Amino acid sequence: MIILGVDPGSRATGYGVIETVPVVRFLGGGVVRPRPGASLAERLRDIHAGIAGAIVEFNPDVLVVERVFNARNPHSALVLGHARGVALLAGAQAGLEPVEYAAREIKLAVTGSGSAAKEQVRFMVVRLLRLTAEPPLDMSDALAAALAHHGRARLVARG
Repeated sequence: MIILGVDPGSRATGYGVIETVPVVRFLGGGVVRPRPGASLAERLRDIHAGIAGAIVEFNPDVLVVERVFNARNPHSALVLGHARGVALLAGAQAGLEPVEYAAREIKLAVTGSGSAAKEQVRFMVVRLLRLTAEPPLDMSDALAAALAHHGRARLVARG
């Protein structure tokens, strides 16, 4: 199974791809960074194009997206929702049914603590995928989402 994880953000959207058969391995990833100063509509177009491009390149079986959290700033939550929406749209256009996890679930699955810092998540992603270099934080969060889904899918398969 090929899993595409997405960590949505309006200024930086990370994505990471893993393959789980025969063993878990890193396939690729990156960070979509819209042009600074671009309008929200232009940033959303860039995010959509970046995620759609990753879907074409890696042909994933599953799209995993971090669920929206309750932000202190309603405007920030709304903009984050827009970024999530275009990632979900890219998946839907490719026929992928999204799977969503809360940030706490992802952190718990990868680090053993639902309140782990981003750096702790990245540390575990590097170890679990045996990466030779540290990925950007947005990309490591996306890879963590993919790994969390892999762990959940294994538990479901065991029954």
